[in-house]
Parts: sequence; structure tokens; C-alpha cells
Amino acid sequence: MSCGRTIEWRKKWERDWDQVRYCSDGCRRRGVTDQDSELERTITSLLAQRARDATTCPSEAARAVGGDEWRELMEPARAAARRLVERGEVEITQKGHVVDPSTARGPIRIRRT
Repeated sequence: MSCGRTIEWRKKWERDWDQVRYCSDGCRRRGVTDQDSELERTITSLLAQRARDATTCPSEAARAVGGDEWRELMEPARAAARRLVERGEVEITQKGHVVDPSTARGPIRIRRT
């Protein structure tokens, strides 16, 4: 899944629930690009360079990958963080508390699990 959000059960998917891989047509069309993979690697690299309990912001990864055009990469950076959460590599926090990455709104921080 490209967005990393939790897929909500829908009645129309009842017969095919075990095969559902995407939350929407947009997610299916977008897929995971090379840039998305680079954002994931950048997030893990930034965290590896810091203390075990330190955090990073998605904007740091977006700046590292996108340069002057980093703002356009903010949502892809957040999606990269959600995919890392799904794999159990990181957790997303707000005000120091772990939050559900699918529903988190506003500023987030990323830390290793």
C-alpha cells in the first residue's frame, strides 16, 4: 500500500476482503515510487544518526530528498513514515505520545520502536 493508512472494512469488499491491498483507487494508481523508497531510507538514516530515543520530523526527510522543492514531499514523507510503522520499524508520536498513523492530524514526530 502506498499511503500506509489502515484499510477500513467496506461492505462491497466483503467477498474479497483477504485480497484487498489498497485503500482507494488513488492509492492503487500511485503505488510506491523510487522517491517514496528514498524517503523511507532517509527517515531510517536520520534516525540511525541520532540517539536511540531521539525523533525526527517528516520535513527533515523531505528537505534531504527534495531540496528546494521539499514542501511538495511532505505528504509523501508522512506516507513513508506510515509504511515504516506498518513494518514495525518506527512509531509516530504527537506531544510525546504514540498515535495511530492513519488518523494523526497536524505535526508528527517519528522515532525508532
